[in-house]
Amino acid sequence: MNTASASSSADSILRGYVQQIPLYRVAAGSAATGSGLLAALPYITKQDIKRDFPRNFLRAGQSLDRLVAENRVEIEHTAGTTDNRADLILERGWWARQEQWALGLNDHIAQVLAENPGAHRVTISSPACNGDITYNGTPSVKRRTLGTTRVLSLSRFPFLLSTGDLDQMVREAVEWDPVFLDTDPVYAAVFALHCERRGVKLPRLKFILTSYEYTSVLHKRILERAFGVPVYNLYGSTETGHLMMERTDGRIVPSPTIALLDVVDVDARGIGELVVSTLTNPYMPLLNYRIGDMVERRAPDGPGGPVSYLLHGRAPDALVGTDGQRVTTRDVDQCFAGAAGLLHYRLHEVAPGVFHLHYITDGGDPAASLRDIVPQLEQLLNLAQPIESQAVKFLLPENSGKFVFNYPYVG
Repeated sequence: MNTASASSSADSILRGYVQQIPLYRVAAGSAATGSGLLAALPYITKQDIKRDFPRNFLRAGQSLDRLVAENRVEIEHTAGTTDNRADLILERGWWARQEQWALGLNDHIAQVLAENPGAHRVTISSPACNGDITYNGTPSVKRRTLGTTRVLSLSRFPFLLSTGDLDQMVREAVEWDPVFLDTDPVYAAVFALHCERRGVKLPRLKFILTSYEYTSVLHKRILERAFGVPVYNLYGSTETGHLMMERTDGRIVPSPTIALLDVVDVDARGIGELVVSTLTNPYMPLLNYRIGDMVERRAPDGPGGPVSYLLHGRAPDALVGTDGQRVTTRDVDQCFAGAAGLLHYRLHEVAPGVFHLHYITDGGDPAASLRDIVPQLEQLLNLAQPIESQAVKFLLPENSGKFVFNYPYVG
């Protein structure tokens, strides 16, 4: 589809949403173009999704009970990390379709999947936020195997998994013989270290996807080292679908068939908050949706090429240096690039300008790396008081099972 026809199609889709969905109809206006329609609408957040749900999304004459009975939709919910959970109406089969579109943006992945129809995947994430299986106990491996996917999530406390738990995960993965891993990077890094210690290889493995939460340079390094395959970031959310895909050249590019993207409240460095307008879920389109993440938009890498984005992490997790400058999750994480001996960390502002760094080792000695990292963090935050660092055995996730890297001070 050429640029002009794609724009025309998006305009038509947006016009239908604005005219028919109650949440947007009151602000519809008469704009002809998609950009004009979006400009006439206010920004929405998760609270707007929840307010008067599901009537705020149902078209005239629609009934949620009837849509479910007719097998047209699935009812899901957000993970609850940025805010408390919200219910969602997703067109049946929508998740798999838009994931396929996003994966097609990476040439290596597209080739591997074309050469391996029915490729087995292993999913390693929090059982609290997996879209296919959510559980408190531990179902049998048979119940955790759905089609071509086997879910290895045994606990939302990855650092507390026992050797027996990890051995079970390894056995189940080896038996399934996956072509790729679909992972939350924190959980996957713990699994990867155990595979490394056991000398376990997955012979058919061709690539690893990281999603669900921010991918630290520490996690990516461990995954690449343990499995010897490329690690690609797949970015999105349950409510919006997969919005961007990392290509083989490392650039993270959007999928224009899934959503229109904008960046607002941009600072002097070009970093702002991502705003999403979805195009592929007619039952619950999100227009001008502030997803809660910060990004930096980059110019195309050549004539006719797509724009790309740097992911900077969740907006609520951003810190503020003593000089008043915003410091993002990415800013902090880049201080750990090349670090050895570390698995995971958390930087906590316990009082204004006072920070504690808690870290978990990967079994090696991180002392030399910390001597470089801590001064970098102190300079980044313009601190007068040194950062106190401490090794810990585990760190706890949020209720969603996701991990926060930075905790700003809350007075």
